[in-house]
Amino acid sequence: MEVRQFWFAFAVALAKSVHMFKLGSFIVLVAALLLSVPVRGATAPASAGPFQVVENTNEIRISSAQLDAVMQSGFHDAGFGLDIVDWIMEPGSDAEYRSQLQGDLPYDFNNLYHGKRPKRTIEGPQICTQAKELSARLIQGRDFVAVQTSFKYRLAAPGKKPGSQWTQTIVFPAGKRYFVSSDSITSVNSSEAMFLRLDMPGHIRHKQGDTFTEVYLSYVGHVPASEFFVNFPPDGKFIYRRGTEEKPKRFIRAYHLRDASTGQQGPWLAGMTLDPSMGSEAWCHQRDYVCMIEEFGGRPIQPGQSFSAAFIVGFFDSIGEMERIYDRYAGANALYVDENVWKLSTN
Repeated sequence: MEVRQFWFAFAVALAKSVHMFKLGSFIVLVAALLLSVPVRGATAPASAGPFQVVENTNEIRISSAQLDAVMQSGFHDAGFGLDIVDWIMEPGSDAEYRSQLQGDLPYDFNNLYHGKRPKRTIEGPQICTQAKELSARLIQGRDFVAVQTSFKYRLAAPGKKPGSQWTQTIVFPAGKRYFVSSDSITSVNSSEAMFLRLDMPGHIRHKQGDTFTEVYLSYVGHVPASEFFVNFPPDGKFIYRRGTEEKPKRFIRAYHLRDASTGQQGPWLAGMTLDPSMGSEAWCHQRDYVCMIEEFGGRPIQPGQSFSAAFIVGFFDSIGEMERIYDRYAGANALYVDENVWKLSTN
């Protein structure tokens, strides 16, 4: 498929998650945005083996027996999305030059949203709300469909250059209730500890726990929904910091869905970082909704170098099922795809 320009990032709505649970209003998104803007170009319906793929001026729709996925601009969901990408950042405060920063680069801390840890943005804007235009490529294989998206950051802090490239690859394997993804940065700047921030596996909108029963964090354990009835900052509790907390065998973050209208318990929705060493910091805090942010990288980098992480995101019946899938691909931090094959690998 040709590369086309998507005005604002596309979103992926997943349904048909599990045979025992009607998903109803539980719509989840990847790289979700909340503004409706048209897409340039369109093609006719296509078939890729077990998938039906339809493109029009507003969306790409992928359907299989297990999954419905819709990539589009402007989709509104009950949450905010799954693999949502923000800025390129590093430790340290921007207080000395904050007045010089453009757009959404200023990063304030010592507050309920960001906690006490000083951090600063190297490049922006925040992709999920400000990118406006991304390059996207649809790839159809015999037993999978994939989408590759890229963006070059156009704002930079003083002493830094804009132009680092973010690339996201998402693969939908046939017969699965999950997708495989990878986010990577090729940097034009140097940093002692550059990292990329993303929402993984997304946030949880709720009213006193009506949409979920519990959260599972592999480095903490099971956390009941009642822990999220009152707001608290990212570093208040349930936070992971590489080098401070023990590295978990598996880096899994998930929540157990519940139908808000009936109370019926559903599947788990999980985001799994396949190389546990890539996660530099991750938290799960309450700020009127449950905010599940992860930062990966956090190591020295020079211009022209890259770093990436690989993920599995989707629906599972149990923690045990997540662990079995995780162990099959454990250690991967990159994802390759062409028309013939997709494969996870280690850079």
